[in-house]
Amino acid sequence: MEFDYLRDYTMYAAVFGFFSFVWFGWAQENPPQKWRKYLGFGSVIAFIVCAIGIYLSMQNWHAKTALSELNNFILYLSIFYGEFIIAAIGVFLLFRFKKKDFVAPWIAFLVGIHFYALVFVFHDNSLFLLAKLMIIIAIGASILSGKLNISKSALTGLGSGIVLFCYAVLGLVRYFLS
Repeated sequence: MEFDYLRDYTMYAAVFGFFSFVWFGWAQENPPQKWRKYLGFGSVIAFIVCAIGIYLSMQNWHAKTALSELNNFILYLSIFYGEFIIAAIGVFLLFRFKKKDFVAPWIAFLVGIHFYALVFVFHDNSLFLLAKLMIIIAIGASILSGKLNISKSALTGLGSGIVLFCYAVLGLVRYFLS
């Protein structure tokens, strides 16, 4: 079954737009100085896409959604809470072992894994690509940060912000084309 839930397209714009905004913000923790204005701009346009997604979601609140199916909703909640618990344990351990610079890549890695599972909730195979991209960003930022002399949070936030922004825009495109 392919993705055919109108309201989910609008929620993609809202949720991915919001988390793009969040990742661009996280990237501002310690970026190269010349990145700051671009990260700020990314945050602003991600927030605007998020707001459009929220508005369209409210306008289409009674449209079909994958989460209306009880099994999908239960699976979604299980994935969400499981990811949250694993993330918290990982962050605790990273701080405990004085590896807090790996927190952003760790979270991006988990987010990537959770998109694999969400393919089966939303019946949207495009989430496989999003999962792979988030995992590549997490691993790439962990490896390249030392070589580029750029913080892991800046690299992870920039990459994740861009990818999630693209998926937020894709949600709007899919909504307007449906």
